[in-house]
Amino acid sequence: MDRRQVLKTLALGAAALPLAQATTFADAAPTMPVVKATAPTTPAPVAPAPAGPFTLPALGYAIDALEPHLDAQTMQIHHDKHHAAYVNNLNKAVAGRKEVEGWSVERLIRDLARVPEDIRGAVRNHGGGHANHSLLWTSLKKDGGKAPTAELSKAIDTAFGSFAAFGEKFTAASMSVFGSGWAWLSKDATGLVRIETTPNQESPLTAGRVPIVGIDVWEHAYYLKFQNRRVEYAAAFANVIDWDAASARYTDTR
Repeated sequence: MDRRQVLKTLALGAAALPLAQATTFADAAPTMPVVKATAPTTPAPVAPAPAGPFTLPALGYAIDALEPHLDAQTMQIHHDKHHAAYVNNLNKAVAGRKEVEGWSVERLIRDLARVPEDIRGAVRNHGGGHANHSLLWTSLKKDGGKAPTAELSKAIDTAFGSFAAFGEKFTAASMSVFGSGWAWLSKDATGLVRIETTPNQESPLTAGRVPIVGIDVWEHAYYLKFQNRRVEYAAAFANVIDWDAASARYTDTR
C-alpha cells in the first residue's frame, strides 16, 4: 500500500468513529416512560341533607360571641355538626309517617308515648337532641349571667332560698350526671321550679314540665376547651346564660 492509500484509509476511519460512538450512546441510553396526561378528578358531590319538616336553626349570634367562656371551635362543631345530625336523623325517622305529620318537635317529645313504637327511640334520641339544642342556643348570650327578673326570680327564691343557692345546686346537678345528659331548671304546671337531670337527649317535656334553662354535659359540649374539667365548664356556662330569655320562657303560658 503506497502513502496515498494509507492516508485515505485513516481518513475514512476517523470519519466513521463519531458515528459509531453516537450510535453506541443512543443504544445505551435508558428509554424514558411516556406519561399520559389525565384529566383532573372532579370531587364527588356532597349528599344533601335529608329533606323534611325540621331544620337547623341559626345561632342568632356570631360563632365566637361567647368567648372566652365557650370557645368558637366547640360552638361550631356543636351547632354545625352535632345539632345538624340530630335534625337530619329526625327527618329520616318521621319521613312518610302520617301519624306524626305536622307535629312540632316539642309535641313529638311531649307526646312521645303516642309516637309509633317503631320510630319512638329515634324520635326520643334525635328529636330530643333537636329540641334540647334549639332551646340551648336561645338560652345563651354574650355578657349573660346576670340574674332572672320578676316572676322567675321569685320562683327561684321560693324553691331554693336565693339565686346564689340555686347556682350551687345547678352546678352540683350538672356534675352528678353520669356519662352524657343534661341538667335543667324546669317548671311544672303550677309554676313551681325545680332542678332535674335527664340522660342522653331526654327532656323534661316528656314528664310534662317546661325546660327553662338546660346545660348540656355531653363531652362534645366542652371537651375541646375543658377536657375532663366539667366543673370549670359549668362555671363558664353560668357566665353566658341569657336570664332575660329564661324569664320570658318562664312566664310564657303556651
